[in-house]
Amino acid sequence: MATELMQRYDSELSSLLASAEAHSGDGPPWLQALRAKGLAVHREHGIPTPKNEEWKYTPLRPMANKPFAVAEPGPAVFGFELPWCCDGSRVVMVNGRVDRNQLVVPKVSGLTVKSLRDALTEDADLVQRHLGQVAKIEGHTFASLNTALFGDGLFIHLAAGVAVESPIEVVHVTSGDGSCVAPRVLIVADPGSSAKIVETYVTDGDGVNMVLPVTEVVAMDRSRIEHVRVQDESEATYSFALWAIRQESDSEYRSYSVSFGGAIARLDQEFWLGGRHIVTRLDGVVVAHGKQLLDNHTRLDHAMPDCNSFEVYKQIVDDEATVVFNGKIFVHQDAQKTDAVQNNAALLLSPRATIDSKPQLEIFADDVKCTHGATVGRLEDTPMFYLRSRGIPKSQAEGILVYAFAAEVLELISIEAVRDRLEARLFEKLGV
Repeated sequence: MATELMQRYDSELSSLLASAEAHSGDGPPWLQALRAKGLAVHREHGIPTPKNEEWKYTPLRPMANKPFAVAEPGPAVFGFELPWCCDGSRVVMVNGRVDRNQLVVPKVSGLTVKSLRDALTEDADLVQRHLGQVAKIEGHTFASLNTALFGDGLFIHLAAGVAVESPIEVVHVTSGDGSCVAPRVLIVADPGSSAKIVETYVTDGDGVNMVLPVTEVVAMDRSRIEHVRVQDESEATYSFALWAIRQESDSEYRSYSVSFGGAIARLDQEFWLGGRHIVTRLDGVVVAHGKQLLDNHTRLDHAMPDCNSFEVYKQIVDDEATVVFNGKIFVHQDAQKTDAVQNNAALLLSPRATIDSKPQLEIFADDVKCTHGATVGRLEDTPMFYLRSRGIPKSQAEGILVYAFAAEVLELISIEAVRDRLEARLFEKLGV
């Protein structure tokens, strides 16, 4: 079966790989080398099969017969209203390219928000220093394909000491049918800087597309970043994302990932805590229904002493949907005085719903405080009876209890408008 899958994949994506080959010579020599490396890694590993332990619970057979080609530039007008929440910097990326006509960046000294294509010439040294250095594509075949394919992307730079008060909102739009989209984002926060960034992934239309996002974040000394990622693509989309973060001493990075969309959607999050006195939050909410398969893999590497990490993932699974969670924490030998907490909780709303949870904790230091756990359950009868006895319809009562379950994560998001939008979308997803 695996061999058949690989053969179909090679056949269907032959034009896509040919495009990557032709594209490998674009840009300066260092970028050409990076693209060539991405193509070589992807050709070596191909599409993952269930024989690969990391993909054991996420079979990709449904996409084997789908032909994909590099996405064309998207339309200037969409068939829906863009999901803006706040006043501040606004970026629209259509099929992986920045739409300059919809780029709104207030004049804030020390804040740079621009096309990655422009940054390759205007901020060449900074981009070369970090692009492709945070995301380790050797273990991620779809991220390696992104590296071979991306032609544009987004570059955000926070100069030293800059505090950006208004959120920076980025909306990634995928349009077309049979398109392969490779969104690329590089965020560099210099020492002492701070910002709030919201990335939202949506789809224009109901075409069957493959989206391969890669976001790299460099959080330097004493920087403070709150980063919200909302994956709300169509349920015909195949989405495979890598979110890679490198933190330096005394930095604080808070990430909140919310997943609603996709036929098959996977997010790999990898954090490297490379300094002392780092604080990291890694939280998520996943809502799956129908026959969706939503997969989240997280990895936290504690490499230095005196760092704290906190991870809470809440998953809500209905109908015949499947959710996968694999959370890894590695405490390296030098990472004494580490405090790491991981918790995965799943709520099954249907007897046919499935959750595959695999928390992992590997400790190579002897003076640490680390805990991890996983729980799976259904809505409790007592609170449901309490709400129903006060005249609340069943669907609304279920919605209230499910929201209470997810609120532990959603209420941590400091941007009120984003919290309100996610609450409304959660109730809509639940049919309340």
